[in-house]
Amino acid sequence: MSTASASAPAGAPAAASAGAPAVNLTSVFVRLKLSLIRNGLKGSSKRKAAYFGSLAFSLVVAVFAMLGLAVLHGNAHAGTAVVLLAAILALGWTFMPLFFPTGDETLDPSRLVMLPLRPRPLVRALLASSLVGIGPLFTVCLAVGSVVAVARGAAGIVAAVPAVPLLLLGCVVLARTVATANVRLLTSRKGRDLALLSGLLIAVGAQLANFASQRLFQSGGLAQLEPVEAVVRWLPPATAIGMVDSASKGSYGVAAAQLAVTVLALVLLLRFWERSLTSLMVTPDGSTIAAAKPSAKREAADGVGVWAFLPAGRTGAVMQRTLRYVVRDPKTKSAWVTALAVGLIVPVFNALQGTGSVYLACFGAGMLGIQMYNQFGQDTSAFWMVAQTISTPREAFVELRARAYALALVTVPYTLLVTTVTAALVHNWSGFPAALGVALALLGSMLCTGALASARFPYSIPTDGAFKNVAPGQAGLAWAGIFGGMLTSVVICSPVIALTIYLNVADHTSLTWILLPLGTAWGALATWAGLRLAAPTVAGKLPEILLAVSKG
Repeated sequence: MSTASASAPAGAPAAASAGAPAVNLTSVFVRLKLSLIRNGLKGSSKRKAAYFGSLAFSLVVAVFAMLGLAVLHGNAHAGTAVVLLAAILALGWTFMPLFFPTGDETLDPSRLVMLPLRPRPLVRALLASSLVGIGPLFTVCLAVGSVVAVARGAAGIVAAVPAVPLLLLGCVVLARTVATANVRLLTSRKGRDLALLSGLLIAVGAQLANFASQRLFQSGGLAQLEPVEAVVRWLPPATAIGMVDSASKGSYGVAAAQLAVTVLALVLLLRFWERSLTSLMVTPDGSTIAAAKPSAKREAADGVGVWAFLPAGRTGAVMQRTLRYVVRDPKTKSAWVTALAVGLIVPVFNALQGTGSVYLACFGAGMLGIQMYNQFGQDTSAFWMVAQTISTPREAFVELRARAYALALVTVPYTLLVTTVTAALVHNWSGFPAALGVALALLGSMLCTGALASARFPYSIPTDGAFKNVAPGQAGLAWAGIFGGMLTSVVICSPVIALTIYLNVADHTSLTWILLPLGTAWGALATWAGLRLAAPTVAGKLPEILLAVSKG
């Protein structure tokens, strides 16, 4: 009896597992994705409002985009427009999840390597969970609008039915395949540093595309893109939209070939994704090898040099910490490098195109002013150490002021440089004082709203993913804080902008020099007011801020 009793528990788990019903892995992952979204919204009505507000905004944009594409129905160049749009959409799906905030915890399959999961069911589960979210819904709206724009006749309508899911699946699978194939690199320190170059290339590419589109519409419109479209319509998943256009024109053989190319590419991507998952699960991660410790000489040198010029006390310590983040933290470094590059590229490229203005130098000030937002989120969970030193509004004010000083130490000389270069390229030195004054006023306004947004809309920056800059459920909160702050900055700066417009319209250009001291003083006053208003909020809501920034 005792032997039987002792052996029963050992066999019980096996018997129970053998008789247990099979678990549908796909439904588990879909529920997991929904739970991640739902749990990210718990505990904060403000976070819920921001998330659902961003959801509503995305839906409105998607619906208007779909209607705008549907209006192209019957246009001679509708096929060219929607095929190229499908290609751009696929390109965005490939790279945007890697280099921009997503909040999708399932994007990193390395989290699943210790689970007893087979690659093929895991591919189906991850694919199904990837179809849940705002991005897939937005893609479906664009796909529906695209097929409506080109579908004509019974053949076109029949081809449009599979085209929408094929385009959606092609975009999602392409994104997942690229992410899985590069997940080891993207989650390593080298991958984070590589993001600097990638983000910069994307920013430069976006500007080049912008200027190319300007030249395009100046030289003849969409007809100039037909040779490009003739090639792109054979590149999946844009072939799905090309298939509808071909079927509508009566080219049934071409449409069948494009359908075959689309399906074949989707199958090959799924196979490659499965092989990448298999390799990820059986290959050890070599990115966790401990880095060599810095030498004592280097550690000693960190306390001297340029840091010796900073103020003493808490102000200097906070400034040094903030600037060290810029140099050492990959995500902060990436944001700063991209802002510095784009802030100079936009006014310079416009000047070289002959469409520039000296006032475009304000773009550089605006790009760097964004870095003031979510100051406490940049500290991640280490913010609790900072929180220990803040107990009064005065201490919160000193903390925020030092962070603003650190930003101004870089942004003010940079704004002066961009304004000087822009004025030289557009040959408008008379507008230099006014442009610099407006740029400094805008910079001060953004430092003001950045401090307020940091206090009222803090969010976490995950540390476990190189390209996840917002914790799940906080993306709407982040965008609401940033865009709301940017709009408020324009309102705060509006008196200086209005005076600038008046002096130029009224032909009082000889008086525009007063905008330099006025804009400088206005920016300084706005910054001081923002810090003063944000300090009591920071001191009074430290537990809430600490909880929000420690979420990732």
